[in-house]
Amino acid sequence: MHAVEYAVSVAERYGARVHALYVLDPETVRRSAPGEPDDDAIAAASEGFMDAARDVAADRVELTHSSAYGFSPTMKSRHPGSVVLDAAADAEVDFVVVPREPGGEANELLGRAAEYVLQYATEPVLSV
Repeated sequence: MHAVEYAVSVAERYGARVHALYVLDPETVRRSAPGEPDDDAIAAASEGFMDAARDVAADRVELTHSSAYGFSPTMKSRHPGSVVLDAAADAEVDFVVVPREPGGEANELLGRAAEYVLQYATEPVLSV
């Protein structure tokens, strides 16, 4: 949510919109049977994040959102960072805000995704 707060502040300042992306983590993907993800649990987690993002954006900026698998047990080239960059291209964003927090296994994955985005993005990136 820290990254959403930054994105909303910048978008509000420049009259822009925000596109929030919910990236499904590897554990969620691994727990799902191939071809049969736990749609209810995934939808609930994604909607929880999007509800919180809507609260931050409120009447300040336009907010759109999407969800994506950030990991695939069958596609070695699928990486959370590449998923972020693909979503940024699809949403035609002008800049990307990615969270990067130290500590813990989940945050290590987040940090690796942020590093990937910082290295390969063609748009400016704000890492918070």
